[in-house]
Amino acid sequence: MARVFLCVLDSVGCGGAPDAARYGDAGSNTLLHIAEACASGRAEDGRSGPLKVPNLDALGLGAAITLASGRHAPGLSASPTGRWGAAQEISAGKDTQSGHWELAGVPVTRDWHYFPRTVPAFPADLVAELITRSGIPGTLANCHASGTEVLDEFGLDHITTGKPIVYTSADSVVQIAAHETHFGLDRLLETCRVAADIFHPLNVGRIIARPFIGEKPGDFIRTANRRDFAIAPPDGTICDRVIAAGSAVHAVGKIGDIFAYKGITDVSKGKDDMALFDHVLGWCDRAAPGDLVFANFIEFDSLWGHRRNVSGYARALETFDARLPELTARLRSGDLLIITADHGNDPTWTGTDHTRERVPVLATGPGIAPQALGIIAFAHVAQMVASHLA
Repeated sequence: MARVFLCVLDSVGCGGAPDAARYGDAGSNTLLHIAEACASGRAEDGRSGPLKVPNLDALGLGAAITLASGRHAPGLSASPTGRWGAAQEISAGKDTQSGHWELAGVPVTRDWHYFPRTVPAFPADLVAELITRSGIPGTLANCHASGTEVLDEFGLDHITTGKPIVYTSADSVVQIAAHETHFGLDRLLETCRVAADIFHPLNVGRIIARPFIGEKPGDFIRTANRRDFAIAPPDGTICDRVIAAGSAVHAVGKIGDIFAYKGITDVSKGKDDMALFDHVLGWCDRAAPGDLVFANFIEFDSLWGHRRNVSGYARALETFDARLPELTARLRSGDLLIITADHGNDPTWTGTDHTRERVPVLATGPGIAPQALGIIAFAHVAQMVASHLA
């Protein structure tokens, strides 16, 4: 009986979304622009030369970029050895939650609630309720902000006053940052639970706990103890279907948070993407027939896309690619590996937000023959999983 390993490379888009202009993203293309920057010598920090992802390219990465956007990525020209295509989203967003839910078979048909680009960004009555119910002395920031910059701006005040840093982004989120020791991780998580109770009724998709350490601006860093408090998806995701069939869904990374632990059997987390990759390798040995291993690799997005760091993004792609043979070598007869993404985050683009893009869909496994999938829906990925496990 088959198993499926579904790996989402967070934000690794390939351009070409027909509605990108509606989001201010016409022309964005995460993979193409990284490859072009590498080829022209503009991504030399910690790496050098053309983008080196031969294993992903052999599965069809370069072909998927060309299919999605009509553009050829320099150095990515292999003939695909697996199933390959590009997926197009119908949900009205370019966020992690919408992308993952639709990949799992459930498009988001109702728009999320977003906060205005004003200061303050959050309604005063809801902030007052958060302060009262969570017992905090107040809040800082209350604006749209970059997650790393906001720590340098407000981190010292937070340590001094005990007020958590509350901010948002272009996504439907309330993010709450607090120091792991001065404020306390448990206290931060409880504050986020209260915030979820307050903001979820507005259809705010996620409340994100952002713990950090450090004692002064420039030294503040976020820890691996992030936790997302998400609205639960409606019934019918591929995760629900696998559980209903009597099998297990092994979530790696933040998959459990994204799905509010609905349709999830267990969760494996790690300090970075390579620790998560190790977890996936471990599930190659332990997952039972009929199981789904569902992984999210977040650092493409969180460390490099949002920070508009082309060299870092290229390094992350090359690091993942170099380890990919470890994973394909462990696949058993009947296994299917699918590699895809949830949205774009073009590190050459303006601002710090996600970009509306199509995403590559690459599939391989023992006995899987090359096949062009064409332009498919995000939800077709869930159909691929269901058909393989049937």
